[in-house]
Amino acid sequence: MAFLDACGLAKKYESGNASVEVFRALDVSVERGEALAIVGPSGIGKSTLLHLLGGLDRADGGTIAVDGRNYAAMSNDQLARFRNDKVGFVFQFHHLLPEFTAEENVAMPGWIGRMPRGAALRKATVLLEELGLGDRARHFPNQLSGGEQQRVAIARALLSDPVLLLADEPTGNLDVETSERVFEVMRRCQERRGLTAVIVTHNPELASRCDRVFEMKRRSPSDHVREI
Repeated sequence: MAFLDACGLAKKYESGNASVEVFRALDVSVERGEALAIVGPSGIGKSTLLHLLGGLDRADGGTIAVDGRNYAAMSNDQLARFRNDKVGFVFQFHHLLPEFTAEENVAMPGWIGRMPRGAALRKATVLLEELGLGDRARHFPNQLSGGEQQRVAIARALLSDPVLLLADEPTGNLDVETSERVFEVMRRCQERRGLTAVIVTHNPELASRCDRVFEMKRRSPSDHVREI
């Protein structure tokens, strides 16, 4: 079995009198230490898939296992603990808390996981130095550039020493040069730690730098929406 193994995934949402099927019978696997890029047109369900793989949402059908842990066998509380301890998320929007410094934002997952305050801050400082932001640790988000804010978000995702790194359009709001720099920083951190990574991106150049590319393709409209 692969490190991340998703089999027969199905997901739909109810919208008024219609059932909107995002996908069904979807299989995807990622080997330990591999970086997989997920590509496909807007609205195909890339972010939905990432949310399922990270335990942010439950699938309507199919199974997901990470490092031998089956999500279906976990209670909501157990899944939340697993997600906080084992999964690092980087989103298109960095979601930094404006009233906290870069250092405090990075330390936040540790505090949520009941890591001692000082230990979390020390670890945050080390991560920010690794990402070239040691001199920006005490700055607030509005004092940082877009690329710096996203590197803070990467550091935050690494705080709990996750086994799985999930990134949803991590460079989508950045200019080309900054996108290149941020992506390289993220990949370097992933490779150095031997992390398994799944990266959603619209950028074919960045996708090609991953170990493998998984393309999601659209079915006919009738396969996605049916009246109920």
